[in-house]
Amino acid sequence: MELRAGQVAVVTGAASGIGLALARRFAAEGLKVVLADVEEAPLRAAADALTADGEEVLARTVDVGVRDEVQALADAAYDTFGAVHVLCNNAGVGSGAEGRMWEHEVNDWKWAFAVNVWGVFHGIQAFVPRMLAGGAPGHVVNTSSTDGGIAPLPTASVYAVTKAAVVTMTESLHAHLRAEGAPVGASVLFPGPHMLRTGLWESHRNRPARYAKQQPRRTPYRSLGQWEAAMKEAGQEIAFTPVEEVAGTVVDGIRADRFWMLPPGEHTDRQIRARARSMLERSAPSYLERFILD
Repeated sequence: MELRAGQVAVVTGAASGIGLALARRFAAEGLKVVLADVEEAPLRAAADALTADGEEVLARTVDVGVRDEVQALADAAYDTFGAVHVLCNNAGVGSGAEGRMWEHEVNDWKWAFAVNVWGVFHGIQAFVPRMLAGGAPGHVVNTSSTDGGIAPLPTASVYAVTKAAVVTMTESLHAHLRAEGAPVGASVLFPGPHMLRTGLWESHRNRPARYAKQQPRRTPYRSLGQWEAAMKEAGQEIAFTPVEEVAGTVVDGIRADRFWMLPPGEHTDRQIRARARSMLERSAPSYLERFILD
């Protein structure tokens, strides 16, 4: 797909992090941008900054876990701009779950699935039929993670399960679009190859009351800064990938019709090979054992 001035891109989770970087990059490419996020004040600030730069922007406060809100977002996008060419289902949250899987609160799973899985599906159902009806080339990018999308990090198992679901959903979407002979492509994004400085670490700030934790956490939430400091104290330097680089991966991937938006990385490639070998050999996933904490 060629990205051209005047096309329209929709980005969820667009008020900060990867989503904001995507919105800025699409705008720099000449696209009109629809920004959606659950946080109203940062969303407005992001939209105002783009508007001040002369970009054509539509901003809507949206909880992607609520189907009607995503449908309303699609209505607003088409009412305002008449078409959508790029859809980035990017909104995501951590779960806040602690302990072993059998100790997790049900609401941790409900919230993570509402945003990370249902949010992607809601985006597909709200936008893809209209993109197909428009007949123009288009592309859908669904954000997964190497945690779950490649191999799970057992200490973040809820998040990993949701991101594994995004990969399978996108593979299926790709197959369905190809079966239709549609001019719309699909890709799954694995941000990286290193850690990212995003608001995912403080997802709890946006947790809806309907998914509230039902018992106090055993330990306080840890910010990215606190985690990074702990890693440095343990003698481990952490590499970070700029979110702008992730946006570049997406733009390049759309132009190349690249399904796997997966930057090369030594650790990631090692995990892919280890998991594939475990499956082919029908052996236990021993490559995960070093991640399981006592």
